[in-house]
Amino acid sequence: MSGTPSADFVSSFTAGELVVGVDEAGRGPLAGPVVAAAVLLCKPRPGGLDDSKKLTADRRAVLEERIRRRCAFGIGVVEVEQIDSLNIFGATMLAMAQAVARLCEVLRCEAEQVLVDGNLTPAGRRPEWRWPARAIVGGDGCEPCISAASILAKEYRDRLMREYHLAHPHYGWHSNKGYGTPDHLAALRIHGPTPLHRRSFAPVAQMELFAG
Repeated sequence: MSGTPSADFVSSFTAGELVVGVDEAGRGPLAGPVVAAAVLLCKPRPGGLDDSKKLTADRRAVLEERIRRRCAFGIGVVEVEQIDSLNIFGATMLAMAQAVARLCEVLRCEAEQVLVDGNLTPAGRRPEWRWPARAIVGGDGCEPCISAASILAKEYRDRLMREYHLAHPHYGWHSNKGYGTPDHLAALRIHGPTPLHRRSFAPVAQMELFAG
């Protein structure tokens, strides 16, 4: 998924200014995909950007709408099967590569630099990755383009988990978003894992072993 900017938006950037922010949502949950977003901010950028975890749900929703409407973005989603095949770190790196590639398709040009939240980037870790990258610890709270990416990634993934909750209502995904909360673990013990659970994660694997 990606957002299409206007020609004026793209032309407003000169060489060396195509700085993209990337962040992910969903590394820790026991169920559901991992999602990454890549954002090229508009000028002027939306006000009030911050780490998505520090914002209220209402504020995130407002900022997500502004980012999607005014900025260019790409979304990468890696499903449970690939998480279990690659491991969560590899799946996160893949989702980031997908997000930046989709953003560049929209822009019809390459990012000059990609700022990645955390201490590692996909550079040298994913064959698809082809952009200069810099890791920034705590970047989602101090780099506005990463903050915007963190908001889009979280909102996109939260919507997916609310949709999945409709098909699997026992696990409380509408509220816990797949994390290993007490209600989620209790439902796992009673009902066992679904196809959306990550079998490579210890709590899910232990439930399967116990059920067997």
